[in-house]
Amino acid sequence: MADKETLTFEEAMEKLEGIVDILEEGNVPLETAIEKYKEGMELAKICNQKLKNVEDQLTEILKENGETESFVINEEE
Repeated sequence: MADKETLTFEEAMEKLEGIVDILEEGNVPLETAIEKYKEGMELAKICNQKLKNVEDQLTEILKENGETESFVINEEE
């Protein structure tokens, strides 16, 4: 796998989707399936962290005077 630090969100998602496709086929040896599952979990963590970083950036707004101000995004339940 490419260096995890340099993967973009899109690259990580593409690799994760490939792993899901392989595992959904169901004709993968158990050892291979376990390795693919572990790799998929690592990629999911990378994607989650990248989304969290973007969310953190989006929760700050730039005021007219150039200062930043945090705000909370209310999620629908």
